[in-house]
Amino acid sequence: MTSAIAPRIAVPARTVHRFVEVDGVEVFYRESLPERADAPVVLLLHGFPSASHQFRRLIDALGSRYRLIAPDYPGFGRTRAEGGFAYSFDRLADVVEGFTERLGLTRFAMYLFDFGAPVGFRLALRRPERIAGLIVQNGNAYAEGLSDAARDFIALTPDAPGAEQALLDLLTPDATRAQYEGGTADPELIAPEGWLLDQHFLDLPGRRQAQRALAYDYKSNVAAYPTWQAWLRERQPPTLITWGGRDPFFPEPGARAYLRDLPEAELHLFETGHFALEDHLPQIAPLIADFLDRTWV
Repeated sequence: MTSAIAPRIAVPARTVHRFVEVDGVEVFYRESLPERADAPVVLLLHGFPSASHQFRRLIDALGSRYRLIAPDYPGFGRTRAEGGFAYSFDRLADVVEGFTERLGLTRFAMYLFDFGAPVGFRLALRRPERIAGLIVQNGNAYAEGLSDAARDFIALTPDAPGAEQALLDLLTPDATRAQYEGGTADPELIAPEGWLLDQHFLDLPGRRQAQRALAYDYKSNVAAYPTWQAWLRERQPPTLITWGGRDPFFPEPGARAYLRDLPEAELHLFETGHFALEDHLPQIAPLIADFLDRTWV
């Protein structure tokens, strides 16, 4: 009797799901358990309106080789903040900085996506010695990377006519789904669990108030772009850019703008929208693995 040799199967990572207390905030996070104790470490910083669950498939794909750690910010996912928490991007960065200290992370690469860019760049300015590299996926740091729609939204103020309704419209199921499917070539590749879970968390008590505060605070990120760019020019961190070029919020010029300050950065553009990992994980995951293998020393 003959038997065929079974093809090698890539085994998904073992992942733990935990809470840790940071300055009164119960931060939920997921962390892969790689085979090597000295595996490269990547801090995965999620975007709006999502949470750490947006990285679940990436963690499955790469978490056996690398230590991938993804927290939920206050106001997102399963992280629990007290009612008096003052939502701003500075405060999100405070909590993420405290989170890295609680976990004893002294050196890590950062995956910067959407809101993850303003959170991550704040952390980089505070703790530059800890940053081993950047993986930037539709995480904007340049004026060129703001679409007209994004500029109009960022310009909203609480007293502007129609501002409150514009914010509420962004928190509806249709808008959440559109963020996932907008710009994609084949919406059938977008699993519905992502945006459905996002909407579940958006609909929890207090979450709309948190998103309202962060929306009005987004101007602080645009004001900080020159400071972030100066940090990039000075530090020259190893950088991989994987970008959905049809993102309706952060279009392709925002990806190319990084090369002005990081001429050695590696840029890959994909024919998709904002949540590029949802339909281009098979293309992006190997790029991340190669990048970490080459740059983590």
